[in-house]
Amino acid sequence: MIRVVVDDLAFVKADAVVRPATATLDPLSPSLRRLEQVGGPAFLDQLLVQDELAVGSAVVTGAGDLAADFVVHAVISSVAEPVTPARVRQALVSVLQRAGDWQLQRIAVPPIGTGAGNLDLDDAARIMVEVLGQAMATGSFPQEVYIVVDREEDRAVFDAYLKRLPQ
Repeated sequence: MIRVVVDDLAFVKADAVVRPATATLDPLSPSLRRLEQVGGPAFLDQLLVQDELAVGSAVVTGAGDLAADFVVHAVISSVAEPVTPARVRQALVSVLQRAGDWQLQRIAVPPIGTGAGNLDLDDAARIMVEVLGQAMATGSFPQEVYIVVDREEDRAVFDAYLKRLPQ
């Protein structure tokens, strides 16, 4: 089941929240910095990397004081590799692979790849719904995905794509 909710990602109860990030696990938007604030020092300590991660990969860390147990970081850009639809798709597939590896039943995902100079919400919604829809139809983990948006207008964009999924 895929559901779109208007909420604050930091407070969504799920096995894991997804956090779009750079290859050095830096957040890609001010709203994602909220995860760091709420997660606290226990979460922040896990964001230190010695070497850059591969763009398109995903890595799991603890969630500190967040409502979720884990955070799956979707690496969608680096200094040399900007956000593209292909990189967002690849990172989301990696997120779903980690969800399977860790047997995460419920994940919460913000719009991936949006923000200044990146994808517009419509492109992000299309990619996310395609990838999530395929995964939900064929896999066992996750069983529930919450797409967490900030505004009702954003929910409407995702809901429009979800209505196109085969039942």
